Amino acid sequence: MLLIKVSSAIILTLLGLQLSAYAQSRRETAAIATGVKPEAMKERINAWTVGLAGGLIEGAPLRLAAEIARVVNEEAKLHVLPIVTRGATENVNALLYLKGVDAAIINTDALDEYKAQMPLIERRIVYLLNLFPSELHIFVRPEIRSLEDLQGKKVNFNTQGTAAAYSGPLIFSRLGLSVEKMFIPHQLALEQMKRGELSAVVFVTSKPVDAFVKGRWEPGFKFLAVEYDAKFEDYYLPSSIEATDYPSLMQKDERVATIAVPTILAAFNWSQRSDRYRRVERLVNHLFSRLDQLQAPGFDPKWKQVNLRASVPGLGRFRPAQEWLDRPLGGTAGVSR
Repeated sequence: MLLIKVSSAIILTLLGLQLSAYAQSRRETAAIATGVKPEAMKERINAWTVGLAGGLIEGAPLRLAAEIARVVNEEAKLHVLPIVTRGATENVNALLYLKGVDAAIINTDALDEYKAQMPLIERRIVYLLNLFPSELHIFVRPEIRSLEDLQGKKVNFNTQGTAAAYSGPLIFSRLGLSVEKMFIPHQLALEQMKRGELSAVVFVTSKPVDAFVKGRWEPGFKFLAVEYDAKFEDYYLPSSIEATDYPSLMQKDERVATIAVPTILAAFNWSQRSDRYRRVERLVNHLFSRLDQLQAPGFDPKWKQVNLRASVPGLGRFRPAQEWLDRPLGGTAGVSR
């Protein structure tokens, strides 16, 4: 099934590239027909092109990036190009160092890796939008009753490049848990877990998770609580897993405390006098004014969780984004330029 999804995503991506090339060819042909030189047309298109680093081709961030482009792109006014990457850390690298990348979808704790080499990383990156929280799920076998019981045990964090593979070990380090880390597809790990070959799986994703909603689990399989405290204040948010999320796994009214990693739309902190700053400003104006389109049927349901005013721990908001929000009537009028 995963292969089918990945293949489908690849086909759609290639089709999108072909259609983009076809559209550009049509524009150039039209330009020639109307007397506009192709060089002038290319300059006009590139003037408002925004490179947006998404993520793995099968992941939700790339899908969200593609949907952003679908809604905000407008002939001669804005051209967002979603970019396939290997995940959260590479997106930060792209934002800092890769030519042509103006914005990226990242998990906030991916910045932790840069603290040693770049102590002021928070000044180089700003956020446009807090997209959605990715909740930490630590799902364990019946004999595991506490976080301490996981010491030295086999724990799966999904494949490299995923949010769980990056955020999970980082969170476990902060919790002081030393485990035998595994990085195999969760689908395989869950089957091994049922057979007692590993003790826990760690998901970092927005709830509810299909594996726990649709899966069949014997009594005793459960989620472990992670309490929010000072060691998580820099990048994380308090959250919880509720019985309404997983009614077959939890008792009525049961609540398990956990933490969440904000998934954000970020940008490099460009100089206000730069062309790149103006591009991202236009992206903000188009995106914020059309968020209702993304929250309509036909787009990822996660968009319905997005609140334009939600803040992000440890980061400043891109100035034009804050100015948009500070406008009368919540910034709903006169946003496209």
